[in-house]
Amino acid sequence: MKKIYILLIFMSTNLSAQEIYIHAGKIFDSKSGKIENTKTIIIDDNIITSIQKGFISPEEDDIKVIDLKSKTLIPGLIDFHVHMESVSGGKDNYINRFQENEADVAFRSTIVAKKTLMAGFTSVRDVGGSGVNISLRNAINRGVVIGPRIFTSGKSLASTGGHADPTNGYKKSLMGDPGPKEGVVNSIDDARKAVRQRYKNGADLIKITATGGVMSLAKSGQNPQFTIEVIKEIVKTAKDYGMHVAAHAHGDEGMYRAVKAGVKTIEHGSIMKKRTMKLMKEMNAYLVPTISAGEHVAKMAKIPGFYPEIIIPKAIEIGIQNKRTTGEAYKMGVPISFGTDAGVFPHGENAGEFIYMSEVGIPSDYILQSATITNAKLLDMPDKLGQIAPGFYADIIATDDDPLENIATMRDVKFVMKNGVIYKD
Repeated sequence: MKKIYILLIFMSTNLSAQEIYIHAGKIFDSKSGKIENTKTIIIDDNIITSIQKGFISPEEDDIKVIDLKSKTLIPGLIDFHVHMESVSGGKDNYINRFQENEADVAFRSTIVAKKTLMAGFTSVRDVGGSGVNISLRNAINRGVVIGPRIFTSGKSLASTGGHADPTNGYKKSLMGDPGPKEGVVNSIDDARKAVRQRYKNGADLIKITATGGVMSLAKSGQNPQFTIEVIKEIVKTAKDYGMHVAAHAHGDEGMYRAVKAGVKTIEHGSIMKKRTMKLMKEMNAYLVPTISAGEHVAKMAKIPGFYPEIIIPKAIEIGIQNKRTTGEAYKMGVPISFGTDAGVFPHGENAGEFIYMSEVGIPSDYILQSATITNAKLLDMPDKLGQIAPGFYADIIATDDDPLENIATMRDVKFVMKNGVIYKD
């Protein structure tokens, strides 16, 4: 037992940050959207201190030099829509709600966190769980667990019977009448209390379910589920507490109300009409497409018995429309943020979204910017995340190929550094 303990201490110490020189063959400059060649990145502790032309050798012998001359370096990726507590699955997921304890979810989420980081995503926005996601964020920040930097909404907000009502699908004797504390909102007063409760719980942002959803045990996948007055109060109260609001939305009416009320991001946007696209441009609201999830659920719904019966028609109807809508929104000039909905499909496969976005005609530089500098700006961290530049956190990944020429290379990340610490080399 004593030898194992000593080994763990050694491993922990070995992960600590130090001064590092990285010889970079190519660097994706997320600010310009272009590639820069032959640079030396100098890192002290967790911060990039300078970037020099050419391959420079340190004067001191004890400084680590990393040879990435044959690679393309990219700022650590930011996925704006994940569910760290969830795992992709069928009917078992609905039974697990009654069988798993919070500790079960927490232990599983640590595996999810590591997979996500190793795929090159050094930061994520977790938009809905039971609250374990808040504890996971804290554990990662303290160095107890390996994973990405997490910004989380905690429990999503819904109306009674809405997509994030935690008792959907329960028998009547178990349904009860959940309220703001549990994330169920039915009035302006409820809206204020629910937002304040999320703040009290430690959330970084607010997530609402403005329409029905695919994976909930409820009939409609797209009906509007909040009045505009309630959404406005949620947005207003969230702003008072320094939080932005994300809105899950598949149907157009619900997302139109959400954008009109001032939400910052529309998640999915599957059946978005041109009126909402125009409004999003006017309001500078961002679409988070999550094409990966739509493609996955549409595919899995064709497997007999994989999902509960009530899910299947929604998955087929809504899932396949998401990709097409993303292409139309881009052409209309709607600003787009990179997000995947990992948890609906397997964690660690987040980078498939790059390929889906490319297939609808979005240029590679725009896609890479959406996963770096764009999401950093939306997190109000434009001076710390999303760029490989002096003064920024040392969040750096590397691929074999230039992603501007071959976007599929993003699915095979070879090097991962987060906050100056190397996790994959």
